Amino acid sequence: MKITILGPAHPLRGGIASFNERLALQFQNEGNEVDVITFSLQYPSLFFPGKTQYSTAPKPENIEINAIVNSINPFNWYKTIRRINKSQPDMLIIRYWTPFLAPCLGTIAKGVQKKGKTKVVCLVDNLVPHEKHFFDNSLTRYFMRGIDAYMTMSQSVLNDVLSMKPNAKTMLTPHPMFDNFGDPVSREEGLERLELDPQYRYFLYFGLIRGYKGLDNLIDAFAHPELRKHPFKLIIAGEFYDDPKPYMDQIEKHQLGEHIVLRTQFIPNDQVAHYFCAADLIVLPYKDATQSGVTQIAYHFSKPMLVTHVGGLPEIVPHGVAGYVVQSNVEAIAESMIDFCENNKINYFDEGIEKEKVRFQWSTMTGKFRELYDAT
Repeated sequence: MKITILGPAHPLRGGIASFNERLALQFQNEGNEVDVITFSLQYPSLFFPGKTQYSTAPKPENIEINAIVNSINPFNWYKTIRRINKSQPDMLIIRYWTPFLAPCLGTIAKGVQKKGKTKVVCLVDNLVPHEKHFFDNSLTRYFMRGIDAYMTMSQSVLNDVLSMKPNAKTMLTPHPMFDNFGDPVSREEGLERLELDPQYRYFLYFGLIRGYKGLDNLIDAFAHPELRKHPFKLIIAGEFYDDPKPYMDQIEKHQLGEHIVLRTQFIPNDQVAHYFCAADLIVLPYKDATQSGVTQIAYHFSKPMLVTHVGGLPEIVPHGVAGYVVQSNVEAIAESMIDFCENNKINYFDEGIEKEKVRFQWSTMTGKFRELYDAT
């Protein structure tokens, strides 16, 4: 099969880019002809809250990636349509996660769909954004006009698709395990690389810092006096996409400065293993979510998780098997963190994690794409 993937990839950085590169590699390893089309301009700098959109890592050598799409230039969109139609892939997989890109991606999707040679399948991260605006639904509906079928990675997103398009062709498959951040290293090596004190154990918050991800609740939970009885620190690893001041004020108010390790910059791929292997419990205190790539990094490194009961997270992390599923509030998060410490559950979830991993193979996702293609 000839497949084109349209979405972030090198030289862009981030979880979606890493995912698309890994998906392309899986399709390719299964004997398909694959190329990735990514953005020459994804977000104008005015609309990008981070420090940079670009990776400093070398381009993957074994994947064809072409950075040709300008998200704010309609003339470029039609040029991209002509390029895809000339190539005539059997399937165009478009990644959708933000209405900002709906005009660009929707126009390209419709232009390819009209040609009639290519089936256009959307891999949906979020149909309804975490941070909402009044124009979101209109933009998303525009995008959906050019889509033949939808692949989702959580039931909540599948429900969102069907609420906007009840007769949509859909398929559900879990977010695969992120195995493209290297092999696990020993706890000792992870701590040494990060210059962390081996006398402590560590909770880890990992990823971009945005309001809906609930870091404020985690800081308040970590301030619980029972947790000061145990040799645990909290690592906050990820770049601020919000104003840092309220979080810093929280840390100061609770006098947590010596108990929290701040690594508030974008974490490059070659350092991810060090953070996860140094940590004992990965905490996702989200207030809103669909699915999360962080859970799939944790599975790869065989780490238990504390997640909140939002979106598709409970589908990914069975409570009591691979970690904790709790309500999205300070008290519930603190209670499970205390349980983890007091009952020494560092290795308690090991067997359950290994059993759960089998659900999250990349071959499962590519197989589901083939099923959806055949049914469309």
